Amino acid sequence: MTASRRRMVPAYLATGGRSRPGNKGFERLTVLFADRADPPDALEPEHRRLWELLRPGALTVVEAAAHLRLPVSATVFLAADLVEAGCLRARAPIPRAQQTDRSIVERLLVGLRALR
Repeated sequence: MTASRRRMVPAYLATGGRSRPGNKGFERLTVLFADRADPPDALEPEHRRLWELLRPGALTVVEAAAHLRLPVSATVFLAADLVEAGCLRARAPIPRAQQTDRSIVERLLVGLRALR
């Protein structure tokens, strides 16, 4: 069966029927990355898929959910389980940069022009 024809796993199966993840603080843009070079033993298939997806590099929760074809909420459960097991690490989203104060830029331009 090709990857595009793979059946989706219902969210309640991927989460083990739980209604709340173990860790708090996961957001859609939380960055996840593998914390181990070797695959962890005795992982459920969906946990293993998430770990293998993150092994080459980092992804946000929402990106991982898209790759796994799972709802974001189910991916949060999987990620929380793997973080608690020490297989993944999670980093808070990078905050948006604040807008630059226009007066500072104007003073910088005046200073640069004075150097001519």
